[in-house]
Amino acid sequence: MNIFEAMMLVCFGVSWPISIAKALRTRTVAGKSPMFMAIVFLGYVFGITHKLVNVADWVTALYVFNLVMVGTDLMLYFRYLPREDAVRQA
Repeated sequence: MNIFEAMMLVCFGVSWPISIAKALRTRTVAGKSPMFMAIVFLGYVFGITHKLVNVADWVTALYVFNLVMVGTDLMLYFRYLPREDAVRQA
């Protein structure tokens, strides 16, 4: 276990629920980048893979939590994107 890896994941993990809550509250995804979120998602997949292949420990759960949060934010992006387009056209 690496405490610094865990703290990094906790810090990143705090930001995703805030982003998700904002999207749910405002129903807007302005300023979000699906490419960025997809790259971060892929990064967490690689992190989980590394943990499972080498040293699966409790930090793996932090990777999974972050993966789920980024995936949720990405799904909200595509859920609310049509709404953004309709607002721009009006």
